[in-house]
Amino acid sequence: MSVPLSLDEEARLYTTNAEREKYESLATLYGIVVALDYLERAYVRDSVTAAEYSPACTRLLSQYKTMLKLVGDDVPSIEQFMSRYRMDHPAALHRLKVGVPATVEHSSEAGPETGKWVAETTQSFITFMDALRLRLRAKDQLHPILQELVTGYARFKGSKDWEGRSKMVGWLITLNGMKASDEISEEQSRQLLFDVDHAYAEFFRSLGGKDNRH
Repeated sequence: MSVPLSLDEEARLYTTNAEREKYESLATLYGIVVALDYLERAYVRDSVTAAEYSPACTRLLSQYKTMLKLVGDDVPSIEQFMSRYRMDHPAALHRLKVGVPATVEHSSEAGPETGKWVAETTQSFITFMDALRLRLRAKDQLHPILQELVTGYARFKGSKDWEGRSKMVGWLITLNGMKASDEISEEQSRQLLFDVDHAYAEFFRSLGGKDNRH
């Protein structure tokens, strides 16, 4: 005899923690696509400036790549994901396929410090901060990402005078002195995330100041 279905009972999509995490990740991916579509349309309509658009777009693209790794088994392609959930967001789909902000895709600047550099360095910042938030702690996990970040960061004129540079180089030295399997502590991880987040904010303040003089 079947148990009657109660209309007042909450329908659950999951019964285990693993299933819950899967659905939460899929929901996050859905939100990223929607947010990216709104951002793309706002940029096309001049509702946001290029200076506001570039870092926001790069962050969403980075978050998309991170989430895709977590739901890879359930999302063969972004097109299938959007079709499954009936998502009509062509602007977001185009940006996800291109993989860089429109300011980089259509950049006509001839100088060395172009939008491509900004996008690449922003990507490195976000990738490293995401790694810390995902609780990566070992030297062999963090050192390559931080090294790439510092290398890209150093390409910008005046970066040697930025406070964030000395702090990040200090952390790079700390990681260099560790064995590959050694891990930083929870306290070190929180301080490192704090320092890199401040360096990230300083990075855009400095570029914004430079751009405003032109």
